[in-house]
Amino acid sequence: MALKIAVIGAGSVGFTRMLMRDMLAVPELQKTTFAFMDIDRGNLDRVLKLVQRDIEHNKLGATVSGTTNRREALKGADYVYNVTRIGGLAGFKTDIEIPLKYGVDQCVGDTLCIGGIMYGQRNVAAILDFCKDIREVSKPGALLLNYANPMAINTWAANTYGGVDTIGLCHGVSGGHWQISQVIETMINKGKKEGDKGFRAVTKKDVDIICAGINHQTWYIQALYKGRDWTDRLLKGFSEHPVFSKTEKVRIDLLKRFGYYTTESNGHVSEYVPWYRKRPKDIHKWISKDTWINGETGGYLRVCTEGQNWFKTDFPAMMKADPMEYAKEKRGNEHGSYIIESLETGRTYRGHFNVPNDGCITNLPDDAIVEVPCYVDGNGLSIPKVGDLPLGCAAICNVSVNVQRLAVEAAVHGDVNLLKQAVMMDPLTGAVCDPNEISQMVDEMLVAQAKWLPQYRKEIPKAKARLKSEKPLGTRKTKGAARKKTKSVTDMRKNATEARRNAQEADKAAGKRKTQARKGKV
Repeated sequence: MALKIAVIGAGSVGFTRMLMRDMLAVPELQKTTFAFMDIDRGNLDRVLKLVQRDIEHNKLGATVSGTTNRREALKGADYVYNVTRIGGLAGFKTDIEIPLKYGVDQCVGDTLCIGGIMYGQRNVAAILDFCKDIREVSKPGALLLNYANPMAINTWAANTYGGVDTIGLCHGVSGGHWQISQVIETMINKGKKEGDKGFRAVTKKDVDIICAGINHQTWYIQALYKGRDWTDRLLKGFSEHPVFSKTEKVRIDLLKRFGYYTTESNGHVSEYVPWYRKRPKDIHKWISKDTWINGETGGYLRVCTEGQNWFKTDFPAMMKADPMEYAKEKRGNEHGSYIIESLETGRTYRGHFNVPNDGCITNLPDDAIVEVPCYVDGNGLSIPKVGDLPLGCAAICNVSVNVQRLAVEAAVHGDVNLLKQAVMMDPLTGAVCDPNEISQMVDEMLVAQAKWLPQYRKEIPKAKARLKSEKPLGTRKTKGAARKKTKSVTDMRKNATEARRNAQEADKAAGKRKTQARKGKV
């Protein structure tokens, strides 16, 4: 098929190569033209060399080019991937470090909480520019597949204000689905281990789930194994699991109190609600520092920093390593390639996507972006009606939806009052800070991130003036309650295998890693 697919933010080495592997495992897509775009010419060139080598090794007819000119990449595109990090690590660092001065301790800070809200301000400004270019130079009806966080805010802005059909894609549902299959496996085997006589393995294919909610706060409202729903047994299973009982304390507590397991990692979930990170002395009760994703302060910032530094160092070794094999059995589980395959070939695919609600979840607002089961085939996207979420689960989601709506409107219109209202309504930020602290923290972040916030250009001088006239309130001198040191390249060289694994976790496919529960590792 003579398709063109553009990838904005293609300098993300692991994720971009994985997207290519998944798409080019489909015979009908093996003559696609790919256009990579990134503002970092160095990373772009490195990824381009790796992918070109992979394509040549697999003897395919696909072509790939790289450019720093977005409109050039988007010209004539049928599909567009957004895998950007607007503001890069410099912007990300301010999302974590400035809130710490005001007592807000985040693990990730890219979806909700003050970090996610400010990240959304940077993203929306960029995404509206992306959409303008897509409307003007891409194929009519080009589909935007958004992998960038904050997922709901980005997808909301693109669909409502960008004028481009956009689907938000995340791997969180898949990760939790795998965990549930492992819990069921542990429960039915009653102490038997893999290799023991009578041991029964349970995979994701054996457990049929329905998951619904909003991105990173999606709830497994059904988990069928051999025709029986296991949702009411998951609390016992997770609480007694040898690994998850230690690494998923926040998720297990939510399961205990609300009745349903939620999709996102322990560290992510802990910063979306008001209860688990508001007192520094109590944070260690709920998190573990064995891996960043389980709750470490600024954990994702650390591994992203290490990963970027390692990629540049390790690139020569990557070029000497064996090329990536494009084969059906090596294809991953990310939704994007399956959506394109279904739309182009008519083969049906079922996944959980982020889409405008429009009545799908009946006790969430219609304008919200929800993460729900969807089907794709040659006729397009079909969204079954889920109905009501359990009342408590809907209540948690509705709080976050209100934050997201305020954040989108603030970002689109450059409205500082709406922005500060969004931060005040955020559960964790509101649990830690009073209104004066929130107002000053937002002003400080607006000033620090000014170069990525064109919609606030008239408001930045006012924020500077307020900061100059007010008594400083962000006076805490802390690196966080659960911080780990960022490793230097010299440190990482001591264990290159671990450094490569951590660099992959820093990529956008990080949440897809599989916890090695049977070996007691994460």
